Formats: sequence, structure tokens, C-alpha cells
Amino acid sequence: MLYAFELSGEHDSLPIMEAYACMEIAGLDFKEHEIFDQCLVVRINGTIDEIEPRLLHVAERLAMSHHIIRVAAMCETSANDILEMAENVDYSMHIAPEQTFVVRAKKIKHYCDFEREFIEGHVGGKIFRKGFRANLKTPDVQFRLILGEKCIFGPVVASVNRSAYEERLPHKKPFFYPGVLMPRVARTLVNISRVKDNEVLFDPFCGTAGILVEGEIVGSKVIGIEVRSMIASGAQMNLQSFGGYYNIIVGDACTVPLKDESVDAIVTDPPYGRSAAIRAESLYHLYAGSFREMYRLLRKGKLAIVVSEMDITEFAKNAGFKIFDEYRQRVHRSLTRRITVLYKEQ
Repeated sequence: MLYAFELSGEHDSLPIMEAYACMEIAGLDFKEHEIFDQCLVVRINGTIDEIEPRLLHVAERLAMSHHIIRVAAMCETSANDILEMAENVDYSMHIAPEQTFVVRAKKIKHYCDFEREFIEGHVGGKIFRKGFRANLKTPDVQFRLILGEKCIFGPVVASVNRSAYEERLPHKKPFFYPGVLMPRVARTLVNISRVKDNEVLFDPFCGTAGILVEGEIVGSKVIGIEVRSMIASGAQMNLQSFGGYYNIIVGDACTVPLKDESVDAIVTDPPYGRSAAIRAESLYHLYAGSFREMYRLLRKGKLAIVVSEMDITEFAKNAGFKIFDEYRQRVHRSLTRRITVLYKEQ
């Protein structure tokens, strides 16, 4: 069965990697089918009844996607091809006789030369003439057309509540301090770390706990280290407002009071010259010491994700990590983040 992830377009790679990670966490047996601009199509093994409840859980975790669609058909992005495709779909597989429907389309960049409303109306008309009732306000089934490099068509099986991330913007939390990751980015990195429900997520530079809040919401047990007591208190305030298991320690990321191999994932955004409150001999010593601690604490076969303006390859390799992947994210003209995924071998 083919499913399409309608991606947000915030980054070329991160939304795809997040979708893969969330499917792995959900235990889905999948394989990449095709990747288009802002759309990932995968083949998932199993029946609809086996797959789609898990996809609902995937959507609950995702940050950089909009919808997950069961692919009914794919074709070239021309009006004639789309209308011919819509005529030939077996709708009995996707909508029950008593259910109502609506058709919605999403144009991706410049790939089609017709209006979204035009194709919504004509495709909707074809479904209506097959004997199904339309309902533009409260439909039972939303059929979606992704109008990109190819046209992807099918019913939406799960949607991502992206507005929830807006409600968790840093300045809306109980304690605010500038210079933190936005919630959607933090959640994406937590997802890519593949931390699961009741596993331990650790952030040795937790700040106001933006990363840990996202880990807490997906059900992991979160532990953070923060050297500044005032910021650590603010982190506790933020975590309290979302419930769950958490522990914030006022301390040094170079000497963490936790046992060897006691955490399942690490996601962190260390200071890189922007904070005057670093209690270390130098930034070099801080990175060298904290990477050694991260390696010591992480269980074998697990991932650590580090956000930094600088190249952390030397620190990671000296500590024992393997470089699993690296992404660049342009924040503004003078800031590009490096997101490095590290692996501790079995």
C-alpha cells in the first residue's frame, strides 16, 4: 500500500528524515517509493487496518509534515491527466456509500498552470457522479491532490496539528529566555533521535527546556543539565506546565552525575559563543568534555543529535562517535545551523 507524506518544505531533508524516524518508532515495515518536492511516497507492508492506526500515532509526533495520504492514484500534473485519473479511481476502496467527501488541492511551487479551485471542482464532480455526496464544511473523507512534480491523489488518513507548535512558541511558555530552538525544529530533532515512549532523552545544555518539552510530550522521560540556576528553575517551570517525567540538574555538562549508558537518546543545542555564562576554561574544553560525557552516557546503538554553528566532527570522533548524518539549516543571513547526527556503535 502506498502512502504519501505532504511535507512542509521548511527544509530539504529534515521532514523526510523525520517521517522515516516516526515510521520506525511506530514499527511500520516501509520502503521509500519516490521523493518529490515537498512530498514523500512510501510503500508500507500490511493491511489498512494494521497500517493506519499506526499512522495516526505517526501524525501525532510529526512536526514538518501536513498530511498523510493513502495514495489512490498518481499521474502527471496536467489537468487532462488528473481528470482522466480521477475518472478511473475505484472509490469504493476509499469512501463508504453513506460517507460524504470534499476535494482539496495543494499547489507545490510552479508545477501546475491551472487554479486549485478549478481542479478541486472538476475532480469533486467526477466523484459526485460516481454516487457519493459532497460536503464542503464537515466531510467524512477529505480527498487531497498534491500538485507537484507528479500529482498524488487520495484520502487523508491523518493530519498533523501544526497549530499546537505555535501555541508552544518560546515567548508563550511560563519562562522565556531568547536564543532557543523553535518547537517544530526541536520536535523534529527529538523524532530523528528515535526516542520512544518511556525511554530516556537527555539534553546536557537544556537551557529553558525547549527540546525536553517536546520529548516530554511524546512520552519520553527527560533529563536536562543546566549550569545557570535561574535558567534551570525556568526549565522546571516549562516542563511542569506540560506534565510527564522530568529531572533538571543544576550542573556541568562535563561532569554529569548519571551512570554509564543510562540514556536512550541525546538532543542538544550547546552554547557556541553566544552565552557569557559558560563556566568552562574555554569553548574547546567545554565541547571536548561534554562530548566525552555524552558518549559515556548514551546506550550502544543509539543516536545523539547536536545543533551547532561550528563543525563538531573533531569533538565527536575524539569522544568515540561515528558521524551518522549532517544537515544544514539556514536561519538567517548570518546564521546557518549544523545539525549533526552521531551514532554510538554496538
